[in-house]
Amino acid sequence: MEYTTGNIGRVFFLRVDHGEDLIEALQIISKKENIRSAFFFLLGAISQAELVAGPKEASVPPVPIWVKIETPHEIIGIGNVFYEGDDPRVHLHCSIGRDEIARTGCLRNQSKAFMVNEVCILEISGMAATRINDGLKGYSPVTFGKISD
Repeated sequence: MEYTTGNIGRVFFLRVDHGEDLIEALQIISKKENIRSAFFFLLGAISQAELVAGPKEASVPPVPIWVKIETPHEIIGIGNVFYEGDDPRVHLHCSIGRDEIARTGCLRNQSKAFMVNEVCILEISGMAATRINDGLKGYSPVTFGKISD
C-alpha cells in the first residue's frame, strides 16, 4: 500500500449534453482547467458505451469482458482523473441500467450522453499523483510523487 495526502481544491459542475462524449468532456475540462488530480461523481443517461465488466479469469494481466451499450440507459458513476504523460486519464466505474437489466463496470472508449449527464468534479490539490503504465500488470496504477517547493 502507498498513499499521499491532499486537499479539496476547486469544485467544478459539468453538464454533458445529449450526444456529447462523456469521457471526452472530462478530458477536455481537465486539460482546459489544468485539473491534474480529481475525484468525480455523476448521474444521467447514456445511449452508447463500452464497459469492461470484469476479467474473464482471475489472472494478471486481466483479459477483459466487454459489454456494448447501444440503447439509452440510466447511469450513475464515480471516478478519478490523473495524468499519464501529457494526457488526462479518466477512470470511471459506473452502473447502468434499463428496465430490469443492470450492468456495472469500467466505462471505456466512446460514451455518448443521452439527454444529459451531470458531473461534480472535486479537484485534489497539494499532492503529486500520475498514472504510469505497467505492462506486466496490464494497467496504469496511480503513482505518488513529491511536491516540489
